[in-house]
Amino acid sequence: MGRADPEEGQLPAPVKPPDGGWGWIVLFGCFVITGFSYAFPKAVSVYFKELMKDFHVGYSDTAWISSIMLAMLYGTGPVCSIMVNQFGCRPVMLIGGLLASSGMILASFTTNIIELYLTAGVLTGLGMALNFQPSLIMLGTYFDKRRPLANGLAAAGSPVFLSSLSPLGQVLLEKFGWRGGFLIMGGLLLNCCTCGAVMRPLDMGMKRKMEKTQDKYEAKEMLPIGGKSEEGISTTDGTKKAKKAKKKPKKGKKLLDFSIFSNRGFIIYTISKFILVLGLFVPPILLVNYAKDTGVPDTEAAFLLSIIGFIDIFARPACGMVAGLKWVRPHVAYLFSFAMLFNGLTDICSARASNYTGLVIFCVFFGISYGMVGALQFEVLMAIVGSQKFSSAIGLVLLIEAFAVLIGPPSAGRLVDALKNYEVIFYLAGSEVVLSAVFLAVATYCCLNQEKKKTPPPEKPPSGGGGSDTEEAESDVQEGEEHSSDNHQPARSTDNAVVAASEEANHVEDEQSGEGGRCPEGDREALAQAGCNADQTVERDSF
Repeated sequence: MGRADPEEGQLPAPVKPPDGGWGWIVLFGCFVITGFSYAFPKAVSVYFKELMKDFHVGYSDTAWISSIMLAMLYGTGPVCSIMVNQFGCRPVMLIGGLLASSGMILASFTTNIIELYLTAGVLTGLGMALNFQPSLIMLGTYFDKRRPLANGLAAAGSPVFLSSLSPLGQVLLEKFGWRGGFLIMGGLLLNCCTCGAVMRPLDMGMKRKMEKTQDKYEAKEMLPIGGKSEEGISTTDGTKKAKKAKKKPKKGKKLLDFSIFSNRGFIIYTISKFILVLGLFVPPILLVNYAKDTGVPDTEAAFLLSIIGFIDIFARPACGMVAGLKWVRPHVAYLFSFAMLFNGLTDICSARASNYTGLVIFCVFFGISYGMVGALQFEVLMAIVGSQKFSSAIGLVLLIEAFAVLIGPPSAGRLVDALKNYEVIFYLAGSEVVLSAVFLAVATYCCLNQEKKKTPPPEKPPSGGGGSDTEEAESDVQEGEEHSSDNHQPARSTDNAVVAASEEANHVEDEQSGEGGRCPEGDREALAQAGCNADQTVERDSF
């Protein structure tokens, strides 16, 4: 009826994120998942001393449990992307919650360290990976205008859970031993299934509403004056069935979209993030031992990490609010670069801290900068690739970061053993973070300038009718091919005098049933060469 059908090639507009409503429940679920994913590998370290006694292994052997968890969290990114694109976020998260819980439950019955690697390391790490990535994808689906704030609030789950899971693990260890503690921790991880259950797909309800609205509109459009509504609805149903019968099979959806590598902004972000991860996690890992070597007591040295976590809790939401401002959000990549520069300079300036007061000041500034980086890292990626390709982008980025995680902290530990000097390590880690910040800012600025230079200004159409008749005819044919469902006018004759005389005839012919000498739609191009325009010209002259 002169209106494009969405089932015939023109898809409906994408669903607009609600920026609230059920999205706040999704945000809370993402908060919990982020907390478990980042804090759980660190909280498990509470049980390492007991594991060393029972299995007669060293500290480096037990530390591989946390390393395997983090490696699975980062390294299985492409696998998570493929599963999300194939099955959706909710089923993947439910499976991930069951895997994470079963891994810790099975770990409580292990008899050697290898079995712990396979259960607590591989199974639990894979389960948390299958929860972490889909939760971020759903968060980007439900939030658009408030997305920076939502990312900041979700990222705050990491320091909150770290400050709560570690004391809880110590209490469970004292009352139930490491086996009972692992069993209870496995039960806590079942909450990931609850968080996965609330990740309701956004387009389900919207599609049903659109279908009902479309049916009503078609029924009203097809009803003649005085006709019955039942006849119109039955006609609409018959038309829809005929369209579905003629509908062509859809192409399979890409499991992993590698086309994002053609996006220069994504390449710049990935390189910068790889350099960042090489030095970002080194200072908090070495901070306690560094403080002990400077003469700080053990209890006060351990309290330094609590200071970082406490500052981090407030820094992430605050940075998310700043990133959501209208004049800041278009330049969020530069804000992310500033956060990394702030973090790197903090590492460099603290390298010569020789007393407890200097280390506390370092922890305050490091907590602020670390929270800013954590709140902005995924917001910048969403802004670069968009929500449609974010599932593939985050999987590939996490895979690349996995190599940096396996290179950075172990290399720093070996340098400490070789040099017996923490000052050099802090200088090196800070320099890597500063390099990533400078690279992101400079490359983004140059990339944007090149795009602006390459984009030609829009050409204005000639106002004086300087175009030839042949060019006008070709443009009319192109418009007719693009809008063949609405534009049923015959091809224009090259004779301007005949066209001017037949404008009124064209108008009358369009209002008629369509049999008055017009060319068929599908054969317009073929009949144009056979003389259809000439026949129409004769009929218009006779009219």
